[in-house]
Amino acid sequence: MNKMMSDKKVIALYILPSLLLLLTLVYIPIVMTGYYSFMKWDGIGRMEFIALDNYKELLKDKMFWKSVYHSFLLAVFSVISLAGYLAVSLVLSGKIKGAHLLRKIYLIPMLLSSVAIAQLWLRIYHPSNGMLNHFLLFLGIDDPPNWLADPSIALYSIFVPIIWQYAGFYILIYYAALKSIPASIMEAAIIDGANPWQLAYKIKLPLIAGVVKVTIVLAVVGSLKYFDLIYVMTGGGPNGASEVIASYMYQKAFRSFNFGYGSTVAFSLLLICVLVTWLIRKLTRSNEEIQY
Repeated sequence: MNKMMSDKKVIALYILPSLLLLLTLVYIPIVMTGYYSFMKWDGIGRMEFIALDNYKELLKDKMFWKSVYHSFLLAVFSVISLAGYLAVSLVLSGKIKGAHLLRKIYLIPMLLSSVAIAQLWLRIYHPSNGMLNHFLLFLGIDDPPNWLADPSIALYSIFVPIIWQYAGFYILIYYAALKSIPASIMEAAIIDGANPWQLAYKIKLPLIAGVVKVTIVLAVVGSLKYFDLIYVMTGGGPNGASEVIASYMYQKAFRSFNFGYGSTVAFSLLLICVLVTWLIRKLTRSNEEIQY
């Protein structure tokens, strides 16, 4: 068995199906998107090579840069929300009453599809029949806002269900990381007189720093390419107030039938994600590796 698994041909045979799948679903579409970005094409007719014209237009496109700003704003809110997820994980990993039930409740959003979550929050935000506005009326606010129709608050209103949607995912990651810390380390710290705050800040957080860095990358990149819930709830409106890069790409490619320009937006999104990931890894790089 060991001789067979050391055979390079056998190894290549095992890798080949995954490699073909990866090429078909990831790398070839990326190359084709880059190719289409140099074309003027409506998705049906003949393609026309226009070199860098799409990219020149993109640099002058105010709506594109507005969508980039919205995507980065979502990334900032997502990273800030990680602190809340981590705090909840620290509480749940301790010996508190009801933790077993809470660990089941926070996973509920993970069981729902983005469309189901969007429909749920559309009803919560409904201007006349929504639960939120009914609550505000009960508190004495006579003119509650139209959450998804007001350009000044529509984007922030969408941030709430997005952050709620991924709460269970990040809490689960942090909870698993905290539970992997050996009990002997915690017991030694308690014997040395560490209080709960010192246990969390000086023992637990340094030991799961690598996991925290990974979740920051996931949160930022996931925010930059986020699409589905925003598309269902507002479609990028009103008047582009909640437009993000992915929804703007969809609008250009599949609504305006400008597949060349839509591919330019999509390829630019890929480059932005790669650049941001590299910057985060560069800024959070540490030569010290804590082992236990």
